[in-house]
Parts: sequence; structure tokens; C-alpha cells
Amino acid sequence: MLTFTPHAKAEYWKMVPQVDLQRFMGDWYVIGGRMTCFEDGAHNAVENYTWNEEKQRIDVTFTFNKDSFDGKLKTMTQKGYVQEHPSNAHWEISPLWPLRFDYLVIGLAEDYSWTAIGVPDQDYLWIMAREPYMSEEQLESILQELSQKGYDTEEIVLVPQQWEEKMAQ
Repeated sequence: MLTFTPHAKAEYWKMVPQVDLQRFMGDWYVIGGRMTCFEDGAHNAVENYTWNEEKQRIDVTFTFNKDSFDGKLKTMTQKGYVQEHPSNAHWEISPLWPLRFDYLVIGLAEDYSWTAIGVPDQDYLWIMAREPYMSEEQLESILQELSQKGYDTEEIVLVPQQWEEKMAQ
């Protein structure tokens, strides 16, 4: 069985050097990625992270409209556990007990305006931002960075976001 020390794991998985958990908490608009089947048809997708001091974990709430901007509002909750790593960039996410999956912060803007999340086998990849829209230039720059880390960025699916109309209602 292949095992990694925390520093070797960080290099192998290409996580960011450091995540300030308090700055990371809050809403992240899902811009796009290679997502799970549970996210098919997502519109206005938002992932919220809240630090649960009592349980020493991250409470994750994912919301989106199914198949259209007016589609049924879906909500999924998960629990995140920061793993013993000095970077705070390796989490395990649990959609339900006893399942836990590795969740890696592999990209993060210095100002925490965007982040990229991956998994060790690189099957899934999410790009999220603090704002619901991102310029094509910025997205292309992020995709290049992720590609240099070895992630396949060819089949990224963009998540439709339409917030002005929702807020005007």
C-alpha cells in the first residue's frame, strides 16, 4: 500500500500552500467544473461553508435551481473535516455517514476571490468565485493554472448564473 507523509501528499495532490479557514468561509458561486451527477442541470449554484466551532468541522450547504433559473430549488448538506495538514487545504467531505471523500483546495486567489477544488484521482473539479460571474480571461487563466497542475480542463461545464433578475423580483 502506498502511503504519503503530509508534505508528500501536498506535493502529489498539488494543493495550495495555505488556506485561512475563516477567510474561506461564506458563499462561493459555482462557475463550472467537471461535476458529479447530483449537479446535473444546476443553475445559480452556490456552495456555502460555515465553520461549526462546537463540532470542529465545516458545515457545507449546496443550493441550486434544477434544470432552469426557475427550476425547483435543491439543497444538499454535507460535513467537511479539515485533515491534519498544516495548509488546511485537505478536507474530507461527508455527504452522509460513514462516507468521506477527499476534497482538495488546489487553487486559491490571494484575495480569496476565486478557488478551485479537486479530488486526488482528478475526476472532479470545481471552480468557484465570490461573485456569480467571471470574465473569460480570468477563467482561461485559472484553467491554464489547473492544467499546469495536471488537471484535465477540456470538459469543463459552465454553470448558468442569473442573479440580477432574481434579485429584482
